[in-house]
Amino acid sequence: SVMDCSKAIALLATNEGDLWDYVAIGSGKGQLIQNRPLPIIAITTTAGTGSETDGCGVITKEETNEKAFIMHPSLFPFLAIVDPELMLSVPPRFTAFQGFDALFHSVEGFIAASANLASDMNAREAIRNIARYLPRAVKDGSDLEARTCVAFANTLSGAVMTLTLLTSEHGLEHALSAYHPNLPHGAGLIMISKAYFSYFVRNHGCDDRFVELAQLLGMSEATEPEDFITALVRLQEACGVADLKMSDYGITPDEFETFMRNTREVMGIMFTADRVQMSDEDIVRIFAESYK
Repeated sequence: SVMDCSKAIALLATNEGDLWDYVAIGSGKGQLIQNRPLPIIAITTTAGTGSETDGCGVITKEETNEKAFIMHPSLFPFLAIVDPELMLSVPPRFTAFQGFDALFHSVEGFIAASANLASDMNAREAIRNIARYLPRAVKDGSDLEARTCVAFANTLSGAVMTLTLLTSEHGLEHALSAYHPNLPHGAGLIMISKAYFSYFVRNHGCDDRFVELAQLLGMSEATEPEDFITALVRLQEACGVADLKMSDYGITPDEFETFMRNTREVMGIMFTADRVQMSDEDIVRIFAESYK
């Protein structure tokens, strides 16, 4: 959030108007950035967002519950400092939330219709490192080797975001945390992940890639797309986050239709990366299947 806010400040320091003038989705006006923003030095103290590696900044417009983003090549940080020693104090639960955010950047990029040689290369290595080292970092925050490898994976996952468009999982979660800002983004992604990816497995979006994802998560014997769901749940269990509840954050089932409309209107671009297109009913069903 600090890095994304800094990108917004850097943009408005050299350009007139309101930030939403330069947001190209939702109710944003999509105006072109006329003047180069101030240079940004990003020092990340988490291993999750990847914002130190990309030219985007996620911003929430609270009055309309829009969790959208600004994007421009000049918003890439001039310098990114990734020092795992700065992450040693992150509590276990947030270490897990952030680690899964990084994981899903790579998983979504890997199954996206726009996946390519460069994004696949980064995603594979990121997923391997998170699978191996995130449970260690959650268990012992002072484990510098684990912190280093998770930070490395996060940096690679940030590169994935610059090389391909993520799928709609991030769009669905943005709706949740736009209306419930007390919900950490990574926690929301974890909550919907099983139902979300099961949709693509059932509809054979990319069977071979799901088998490979299961193997990257450490399930060497994987031969079926469904094995990815098994491997994903095992990793969530190993990190103590398999039983997160939407209800603990004040989310209620009567909001699911609202979330669906929000993700369509604000983050509709994310659905263009999906290999199988969801109906509105499919989106509501994913929220419903994820509810606890």
